[in-house]
Amino acid sequence: MASTEGIQQWQVSEPWLNIRCGLGEGPYYESASNTLRFVDIKKKQLHTVSLTEGPASHKVVEFDERITVTADIEGRDPRDAIVVGAKQGLAVLDRKTNKYEYVIKFPEVAEGRIRSNDGGVDPHGRFWMGTMTDFGCNLGPEGSLYCFDGNNTPAPTKVKGDLTIPNTIGWSPDGRTMYFTHSSARTIFAWDYDVATGELSNERVFYTHDGPGEPDGFRIDTEGNLWHAVYGESRVLKISPEGKIVGEVKIPARNATCAELVDGVLYVTTAGDDEGSEEERRYAGAVFRVEVGAQPTPRHLFKL
Repeated sequence: MASTEGIQQWQVSEPWLNIRCGLGEGPYYESASNTLRFVDIKKKQLHTVSLTEGPASHKVVEFDERITVTADIEGRDPRDAIVVGAKQGLAVLDRKTNKYEYVIKFPEVAEGRIRSNDGGVDPHGRFWMGTMTDFGCNLGPEGSLYCFDGNNTPAPTKVKGDLTIPNTIGWSPDGRTMYFTHSSARTIFAWDYDVATGELSNERVFYTHDGPGEPDGFRIDTEGNLWHAVYGESRVLKISPEGKIVGEVKIPARNATCAELVDGVLYVTTAGDDEGSEEERRYAGAVFRVEVGAQPTPRHLFKL
Protein backbone atom coordinates (compact mmCIF):
# COMPACT_ATOMS: atom_id res chain seq x y z
CA MET A 1 0.00 0.00 0.00
CA ALA A 2 1.24 3.48 -0.76
CA SER A 3 2.95 5.25 2.11
CA THR A 4 0.95 7.85 4.05
CA GLU A 5 3.92 9.45 5.80
CA GLY A 6 4.04 13.23 5.60
CA ILE A 7 0.50 13.67 4.24
CA GLN A 8 -2.57 15.40 5.65
CA GLN A 9 -4.72 13.11 7.75
CA TRP A 10 -8.25 13.24 9.09
CA GLN A 11 -10.01 10.69 11.30
CA VAL A 12 -13.77 10.12 11.54
CA SER A 13 -15.06 8.07 14.47
CA GLU A 14 -18.84 8.12 14.04
CA PRO A 15 -21.31 8.38 11.15
CA TRP A 16 -23.26 11.51 10.36
CA LEU A 17 -26.19 9.50 9.04
CA ASN A 18 -26.31 5.99 10.45
CA ILE A 19 -28.32 4.09 7.86
CA ARG A 20 -27.74 0.66 6.32
CA CYS A 21 -27.32 1.35 2.63
CA GLY A 22 -26.72 -1.73 0.51
CA LEU A 23 -24.64 0.38 -1.89
CA GLY A 24 -24.73 4.06 -1.01
CA GLU A 25 -23.39 6.12 -3.94
CA GLY A 26 -23.43 9.38 -5.87
CA PRO A 27 -23.57 12.07 -3.14
CA TYR A 28 -24.60 15.35 -4.79
CA TYR A 29 -25.07 18.76 -3.20
CA GLU A 30 -28.33 20.40 -4.28
CA SER A 31 -27.62 24.07 -3.63
CA ALA A 32 -31.16 25.25 -4.46
CA SER A 33 -32.47 23.49 -1.36
CA ASN A 34 -29.23 23.11 0.67
CA THR A 35 -29.75 19.36 0.45
CA LEU A 36 -27.46 16.39 0.09
CA ARG A 37 -28.91 13.66 -2.09
CA PHE A 38 -27.47 10.22 -2.80
CA VAL A 39 -28.61 6.83 -4.03
CA ASP A 40 -28.65 3.27 -2.79
CA ILE A 41 -28.11 1.30 -5.97
CA LYS A 42 -28.85 -2.12 -4.49
CA LYS A 43 -32.05 -1.06 -2.75
CA LYS A 44 -33.25 1.11 -5.69
CA GLN A 45 -33.56 4.23 -3.53
CA LEU A 46 -32.94 7.98 -3.65
CA HIS A 47 -32.06 9.57 -0.30
CA THR A 48 -32.20 13.27 0.63
CA VAL A 49 -31.05 15.12 3.75
CA SER A 50 -31.44 18.84 4.43
CA LEU A 51 -28.10 20.26 5.55
CA THR A 52 -30.04 22.99 7.33
CA GLU A 53 -32.13 20.58 9.37
CA GLY A 54 -29.63 17.75 9.70
CA PRO A 55 -29.99 13.94 9.80
CA ALA A 56 -33.50 14.08 11.26
CA SER A 57 -34.72 15.36 7.86
CA HIS A 58 -33.59 12.19 6.06
CA LYS A 59 -36.11 10.99 3.45
CA VAL A 60 -36.15 8.01 1.09
CA VAL A 61 -37.90 7.41 -2.24
CA GLU A 62 -38.03 3.90 -3.69
CA PHE A 63 -38.13 2.93 -7.38
CA ASP A 64 -38.81 -0.18 -9.43
CA GLU A 65 -35.40 0.02 -11.14
CA ARG A 66 -31.93 0.91 -9.95
CA ILE A 67 -31.04 4.61 -9.76
CA THR A 68 -27.26 5.02 -9.85
CA VAL A 69 -26.34 8.70 -10.20
CA THR A 70 -28.04 12.13 -10.39
CA ALA A 71 -27.38 15.65 -11.71
CA ASP A 72 -29.18 18.96 -12.03
CA ILE A 73 -30.68 20.13 -15.34
CA GLU A 74 -29.94 23.53 -16.87
CA GLY A 75 -32.95 25.84 -16.54
CA ARG A 76 -34.85 23.49 -14.20
CA ASP A 77 -35.28 23.78 -10.45
CA PRO A 78 -33.91 20.51 -9.00
CA ARG A 79 -36.81 20.50 -6.57
CA ASP A 80 -38.99 19.96 -9.65
CA ALA A 81 -36.83 17.71 -11.84
CA ILE A 82 -33.35 16.18 -12.06
CA VAL A 83 -31.61 13.84 -14.48
CA VAL A 84 -30.79 10.34 -13.23
CA GLY A 85 -28.86 7.35 -14.39
CA ALA A 86 -31.38 4.49 -14.25
CA LYS A 87 -30.88 0.84 -15.13
CA GLN A 88 -31.63 1.25 -18.84
CA GLY A 89 -30.07 4.64 -19.52
CA LEU A 90 -30.54 8.34 -18.81
CA ALA A 91 -33.90 9.56 -17.48
CA VAL A 92 -35.59 12.70 -16.13
CA LEU A 93 -37.09 12.33 -12.67
CA ASP A 94 -40.15 14.39 -11.72
CA ARG A 95 -39.53 15.19 -8.06
CA LYS A 96 -43.21 15.91 -7.41
CA THR A 97 -44.50 12.53 -8.62
CA ASN A 98 -41.25 10.51 -8.27
CA LYS A 99 -41.84 9.13 -11.76
CA TYR A 100 -39.10 9.14 -14.37
CA GLU A 101 -39.03 9.05 -18.16
CA TYR A 102 -36.10 7.85 -20.23
CA VAL A 103 -34.30 10.35 -22.46
CA ILE A 104 -31.88 7.89 -24.09
CA LYS A 105 -31.36 4.18 -23.44
CA PHE A 106 -28.20 2.09 -23.66
CA PRO A 107 -27.74 -0.05 -26.80
CA GLU A 108 -27.38 -3.13 -24.57
CA VAL A 109 -30.73 -2.60 -22.84
CA ALA A 110 -32.35 -5.61 -24.53
CA GLU A 111 -29.82 -7.96 -22.99
CA GLY A 112 -31.04 -7.25 -19.45
CA ARG A 113 -27.62 -7.98 -17.91
CA ILE A 114 -26.42 -4.38 -18.01
CA ARG A 115 -27.13 -1.42 -15.74
CA SER A 116 -25.79 2.10 -15.44
CA ASN A 117 -23.23 3.01 -12.82
CA ASP A 118 -21.58 6.32 -11.97
CA GLY A 119 -21.32 9.39 -14.21
CA GLY A 120 -21.14 13.15 -14.47
CA VAL A 121 -21.91 16.21 -16.59
CA ASP A 122 -19.14 17.83 -18.65
CA PRO A 123 -18.56 21.57 -19.29
CA HIS A 124 -20.63 21.26 -22.49
CA GLY A 125 -23.65 19.93 -20.58
CA ARG A 126 -23.34 16.35 -21.80
CA PHE A 127 -23.78 13.41 -19.44
CA TRP A 128 -21.00 10.80 -19.26
CA MET A 129 -21.98 7.48 -17.72
CA GLY A 130 -20.66 3.96 -17.50
CA THR A 131 -22.42 0.62 -17.79
CA MET A 132 -21.58 -2.64 -16.05
CA THR A 133 -22.95 -6.08 -15.25
CA ASP A 134 -26.04 -5.88 -13.05
CA PHE A 135 -26.37 -7.65 -9.70
CA GLY A 136 -27.31 -11.30 -10.00
CA CYS A 137 -25.17 -11.87 -13.12
CA ASN A 138 -21.55 -12.99 -13.30
CA LEU A 139 -19.43 -9.84 -13.32
CA GLY A 140 -17.38 -9.47 -16.48
CA PRO A 141 -15.73 -6.92 -18.82
CA GLU A 142 -18.96 -6.13 -20.67
CA GLY A 143 -19.33 -2.51 -19.58
CA SER A 144 -18.70 0.71 -21.50
CA LEU A 145 -18.27 4.44 -21.01
CA TYR A 146 -20.88 6.50 -22.88
CA CYS A 147 -21.45 10.17 -23.60
CA PHE A 148 -25.08 11.32 -23.72
CA ASP A 149 -25.89 14.47 -25.65
CA GLY A 150 -29.26 15.87 -24.59
CA ASN A 151 -29.95 17.45 -28.00
CA ASN A 152 -32.33 14.77 -29.28
CA THR A 153 -29.58 12.34 -30.31
CA PRO A 154 -30.92 8.81 -30.98
CA ALA A 155 -28.18 6.99 -29.05
CA PRO A 156 -25.24 7.74 -26.74
CA THR A 157 -21.68 7.76 -28.08
CA LYS A 158 -19.52 4.86 -26.91
CA VAL A 159 -16.14 6.19 -25.79
CA LYS A 160 -14.49 3.18 -24.13
CA GLY A 161 -15.44 -0.51 -23.97
CA ASP A 162 -14.47 -3.79 -22.29
CA LEU A 163 -14.88 -2.29 -18.82
CA THR A 164 -15.81 -4.20 -15.68
CA ILE A 165 -16.56 -1.49 -13.09
CA PRO A 166 -16.54 1.99 -14.69
CA ASN A 167 -16.88 4.68 -12.09
CA THR A 168 -16.74 8.45 -11.56
CA ILE A 169 -16.01 10.97 -14.31
CA GLY A 170 -14.80 14.46 -13.41
CA TRP A 171 -13.08 17.58 -14.77
CA SER A 172 -10.20 19.70 -13.56
CA PRO A 173 -10.99 23.24 -12.36
CA ASP A 174 -9.93 24.73 -15.72
CA GLY A 175 -11.94 22.10 -17.62
CA ARG A 176 -8.91 20.99 -19.61
CA THR A 177 -8.54 17.51 -18.11
CA MET A 178 -11.16 14.77 -17.82
CA TYR A 179 -10.64 11.98 -15.28
CA PHE A 180 -12.28 8.57 -15.28
CA THR A 181 -11.89 5.74 -12.76
CA HIS A 182 -11.97 2.09 -13.83
CA SER A 183 -12.30 0.55 -10.38
CA SER A 184 -11.62 -3.09 -11.19
CA ALA A 185 -8.40 -2.08 -12.97
CA ARG A 186 -7.44 0.10 -9.96
CA THR A 187 -6.71 2.86 -12.44
CA ILE A 188 -7.67 6.50 -12.93
CA PHE A 189 -7.38 7.58 -16.57
CA ALA A 190 -6.98 11.15 -17.80
CA TRP A 191 -7.60 12.83 -21.15
CA ASP A 192 -6.95 16.30 -22.48
CA TYR A 193 -10.39 17.90 -22.79
CA ASP A 194 -10.93 20.60 -25.39
CA VAL A 195 -13.01 23.27 -23.66
CA ALA A 196 -14.12 24.74 -26.99
CA THR A 197 -15.27 21.50 -28.67
CA GLY A 198 -15.53 18.94 -25.88
CA GLU A 199 -13.25 16.53 -27.75
CA LEU A 200 -10.88 14.16 -25.93
CA SER A 201 -7.24 13.40 -26.74
CA ASN A 202 -4.04 12.04 -25.17
CA GLU A 203 -5.50 9.21 -23.07
CA ARG A 204 -3.11 8.28 -20.26
CA VAL A 205 -2.91 6.64 -16.83
CA PHE A 206 -3.13 9.34 -14.14
CA TYR A 207 -2.99 7.14 -11.03
CA THR A 208 -2.66 3.41 -10.33
CA HIS A 209 -3.76 2.23 -6.91
CA ASP A 210 -1.42 0.02 -4.88
CA GLY A 211 -3.46 -1.65 -2.17
CA PRO A 212 -6.08 -4.31 -1.41
CA GLY A 213 -9.02 -2.05 -2.19
CA GLU A 214 -10.30 -0.40 -5.36
CA PRO A 215 -10.64 3.32 -6.14
CA ASP A 216 -14.36 4.07 -6.40
CA GLY A 217 -15.96 7.53 -6.70
CA PHE A 218 -14.36 10.97 -6.37
CA ARG A 219 -14.96 14.72 -6.22
CA ILE A 220 -12.51 17.40 -7.39
CA ASP A 221 -11.74 20.53 -5.36
CA THR A 222 -10.86 24.01 -6.62
CA GLU A 223 -7.12 23.25 -6.35
CA GLY A 224 -7.48 20.24 -8.64
CA ASN A 225 -7.20 17.52 -5.98
CA LEU A 226 -9.30 14.38 -6.33
CA TRP A 227 -10.98 13.29 -3.10
CA HIS A 228 -11.18 9.63 -3.99
CA ALA A 229 -13.07 6.97 -2.00
CA VAL A 230 -11.32 3.61 -1.78
CA TYR A 231 -13.64 0.60 -1.56
CA GLY A 232 -12.28 -1.97 0.90
CA GLU A 233 -9.77 0.26 2.70
CA SER A 234 -11.86 2.44 5.07
CA ARG A 235 -10.55 5.65 3.60
CA VAL A 236 -10.76 8.52 1.14
CA LEU A 237 -7.53 9.61 -0.53
CA LYS A 238 -6.67 13.18 -1.48
CA ILE A 239 -4.78 12.85 -4.78
CA SER A 240 -2.96 15.88 -6.17
CA PRO A 241 -3.18 17.07 -9.81
CA GLU A 242 0.20 15.36 -10.24
CA GLY A 243 -1.29 12.00 -9.25
CA LYS A 244 0.33 11.85 -5.79
CA ILE A 245 -1.38 10.96 -2.50
CA VAL A 246 -1.28 14.11 -0.36
CA GLY A 247 -4.05 13.37 2.15
CA GLU A 248 -6.12 10.63 3.73
CA VAL A 249 -9.48 10.55 5.51
CA LYS A 250 -9.99 7.44 7.64
CA ILE A 251 -13.57 6.29 8.31
CA PRO A 252 -14.91 3.42 10.50
CA ALA A 253 -16.42 1.50 7.57
CA ARG A 254 -14.46 -0.52 5.01
CA ASN A 255 -16.36 0.20 1.83
CA ALA A 256 -16.10 3.92 1.05
CA THR A 257 -17.87 4.50 -2.28
CA CYS A 258 -17.94 8.19 -3.17
CA ALA A 259 -17.44 11.70 -1.80
CA GLU A 260 -18.96 15.16 -2.06
CA LEU A 261 -17.58 18.53 -0.94
CA VAL A 262 -19.85 21.21 0.51
CA ASP A 263 -18.23 24.43 1.73
CA GLY A 264 -15.16 22.78 3.26
CA VAL A 265 -16.97 19.66 4.45
CA LEU A 266 -16.46 16.21 2.95
CA TYR A 267 -19.41 13.80 2.87
CA VAL A 268 -18.65 10.13 2.24
CA THR A 269 -21.12 7.39 1.25
CA THR A 270 -20.42 3.72 1.99
CA ALA A 271 -21.70 0.26 1.13
CA GLY A 272 -22.70 -2.82 3.07
CA ASP A 273 -20.02 -5.25 4.20
CA ASP A 274 -20.36 -9.03 4.35
CA GLU A 275 -16.66 -9.76 4.76
CA GLY A 276 -15.31 -7.35 7.38
CA SER A 277 -15.01 -7.81 11.10
CA GLU A 278 -17.93 -7.08 13.43
CA GLU A 279 -16.42 -3.67 14.18
CA GLU A 280 -15.95 -2.92 10.47
CA ARG A 281 -19.57 -3.90 9.74
CA ARG A 282 -20.96 -1.73 12.52
CA TYR A 283 -21.30 1.39 10.35
CA ALA A 284 -21.37 -0.25 6.92
CA GLY A 285 -23.72 1.67 4.63
CA ALA A 286 -23.60 4.87 6.71
CA VAL A 287 -22.78 8.40 5.53
CA PHE A 288 -19.83 10.21 7.13
CA ARG A 289 -18.98 13.89 7.49
CA VAL A 290 -15.65 15.61 8.17
CA GLU A 291 -14.33 19.16 7.82
CA VAL A 292 -11.36 19.18 5.44
CA GLY A 293 -11.34 22.83 4.34
CA ALA A 294 -11.49 22.12 0.60
CA GLN A 295 -13.96 23.82 -1.73
CA PRO A 296 -15.68 21.95 -4.59
CA THR A 297 -15.44 22.83 -8.26
CA PRO A 298 -18.84 24.03 -9.57
CA ARG A 299 -21.17 21.32 -10.85
CA HIS A 300 -21.95 21.39 -14.57
CA LEU A 301 -25.64 21.23 -15.54
CA PHE A 302 -27.12 18.78 -18.01
CA LYS A 303 -28.41 20.48 -21.15
CA LEU A 304 -31.63 18.69 -21.98
